[in-house]
Amino acid sequence: MNTVILHNLVCICALTEATSDVLVCPLRPAERFCDLRPDEVADLFRATQMVGNVVEKHFCGTSLTISIQDGPEAGQTVKHVHVHVLPRRAGDFSRNDSVYDELERHDKGEEDAPSKWRSEEDMAAEAASLKKYFD
Repeated sequence: MNTVILHNLVCICALTEATSDVLVCPLRPAERFCDLRPDEVADLFRATQMVGNVVEKHFCGTSLTISIQDGPEAGQTVKHVHVHVLPRRAGDFSRNDSVYDELERHDKGEEDAPSKWRSEEDMAAEAASLKKYFD
């Protein structure tokens, strides 16, 4: 999708099996959340709210998981602040908090192999279906 909203890049996550994992990333590179300026934090969360409203409705969610893995002990493996926005539905994981296990392993070990990534075609189709909401 790669759409810019309020100085943030919005894109589809290639590394999770779950469809509809949308990332919101500040345009200015920042490794940790504390490295963002106050205006960037405000823009990041305003953009995250806008994206959340769209993906929850578009994917027929009833709730959202909004997650930042801030630092290696929190599971951050990409050294750039980004927010995962995932629409949720009753029963989408056998254990509700398993979503965090999925996020933690999304780009570690064998899951990081390009063969495990979502296809370009799949992500392009998802991006096209979402992009119309942001034009």
